[in-house]
Order: sequence, then structure tokens, then C-alpha cells
Amino acid sequence: MFVGPLSVIRADQRGPDGKVAPIVIREEVNIQDGVIIHSDAGASVVVGAKTSVAHGAIIHGPCTIGRECFIALRSALYKTTLEDHVWVGMGAIAKIVTLPSFTRVPAGSVIRERPEVLGLRLVTEEEREYMEMVWAANSRLRMDYLELRKKAEAIRLSAEEKGEKKK
Repeated sequence: MFVGPLSVIRADQRGPDGKVAPIVIREEVNIQDGVIIHSDAGASVVVGAKTSVAHGAIIHGPCTIGRECFIALRSALYKTTLEDHVWVGMGAIAKIVTLPSFTRVPAGSVIRERPEVLGLRLVTEEEREYMEMVWAANSRLRMDYLELRKKAEAIRLSAEEKGEKKK
């Protein structure tokens, strides 16, 4: 999983039972800079495996997001369910709806009711390839950060050893 700078992921409001519900982020998800994930009191959010959440997106639960979804820049989900492989375009808003697998929400759209969902088209093969490319690029970024962390740790340990030898 990768979580970019200035992202906020918080489950801190207690439900009627006095407990907070979890925010669950599955394996290999990338959450880019400035994303906000939050939820109503006692409600959970689940982000499915290999999903990309782009810069500045907002996910306000309860929400369930399936596998390999693409949530574009500055889009917003509110009390929404995305099945697998859903594309939510830049600046689009989905509110209190379920979006079936392979649905594409155009940039700037506001989807609030079932009839609006029925008017959406399916994700094309080119769009699926783009979704995979974005995920792969961010997965490489995550691996690069992990490699840099290992190198930094090795440098730190080497410096500590040199400091011990001087004593």
C-alpha cells in the first residue's frame, strides 16, 4: 500500500454503540497526495485491492470500493458502493448509489440516483489499460520509496558504527 503526503485517513467518530468502525484498505492500494478518507459515526469504509485513489479525492463513508477501481483527481464518493473495475472521472461526484462493475463515470458528473447510473457506459479496454498503467506506476513508486528507505537505514547504521569506533 502507498499513502501519499497530506492524505487524511480517519475513523474517529463513535457510532451509537460507542465504537468506531474501521477504514479497511486492502493490499496494493495506492492513495495519492491529499486524499481524504472519512466516515459517518460508526460507519466503515473499505477500499478494494489494487485500487488507485488520485490526488485530492474524497471518500466519505459508509463506502465500499471494489477491486481495481480508479478514482480520479478531485472526485468525491459519499455513501457509495463501487463494484470491481469502476472508473470515476476527474471531479465527478457519486452520492448514495451503487455503481456496477466496469461502469465509467465521466469527469464532472454528479450521480445521485439509479436512473443516472443506468445511463452510464462501460469502461473501454483502453481505459482499463490506463487504470492498470496508473496502478503499476504507483506500485513502482511505492517500491522505489521502500528501496530508498533501506538505503537510508544502511547509511544510518554505517554512521552509527563509525561513531561507535571513534569512542
